[in-house]
Amino acid sequence: MPHLVLLGDSIFDNAAYVPGGPDVVKQVRAALPPGWSATLLAVDGAVTRSVGAQLSRIPGDTTHLVLSVGGNDALGTSHILGASARTVGEAVLMLAGAQDRFAGDYDQMLEEVLAQGLPTALCTIYDTPPSAPNHKVIKAALSLFNDRITRAAFTHCLPLIDLRLLCAEEGDYANPIEPSVQGGAKMANAIAALVTGAAGPRSQVIASVTEPL
Repeated sequence: MPHLVLLGDSIFDNAAYVPGGPDVVKQVRAALPPGWSATLLAVDGAVTRSVGAQLSRIPGDTTHLVLSVGGNDALGTSHILGASARTVGEAVLMLAGAQDRFAGDYDQMLEEVLAQGLPTALCTIYDTPPSAPNHKVIKAALSLFNDRITRAAFTHCLPLIDLRLLCAEEGDYANPIEPSVQGGAKMANAIAALVTGAAGPRSQVIASVTEPL
């Protein structure tokens, strides 16, 4: 029987932010066809370096992996946005340094994930709600992190779910960084479509250089 495992952070482990409503893993289970199962190993607050501990708990019958991580790495470097710089070029170099550090951590983590030998899909980091303070600044800064995720996906020929396209409405967010029930439903449907092959390679929310998982 197909068994999907969700890895990463609170993008999937969002139960604490949707009281009274289904969290993402429940929504994924509801979206999958009969005979499929789904397990949540993602942990609220996780960063790329935390994923290794999640891999140690993967069930033996796992058939598919979907990974969403990186938002907390970006959050951990957000202090840079308040730093002083003499020129725009100097500011860009500061951001580039954070991007390089993230790239190193993400690539090392992804090698561990791919060592499991299982079909794997990645997710971008989504933007904050349009009404959030400093939305444009945060969106621009996150693009540097998302560039590394998309490069990793294309380098390894992995399907990529673009959460920036999926969660573009205010109602998709429970708060500036966590998905709501509405946003979770969008992600669950995209994940289910990907792993079951129902999403074509030209889907609006999935960019892939290979066939779907």
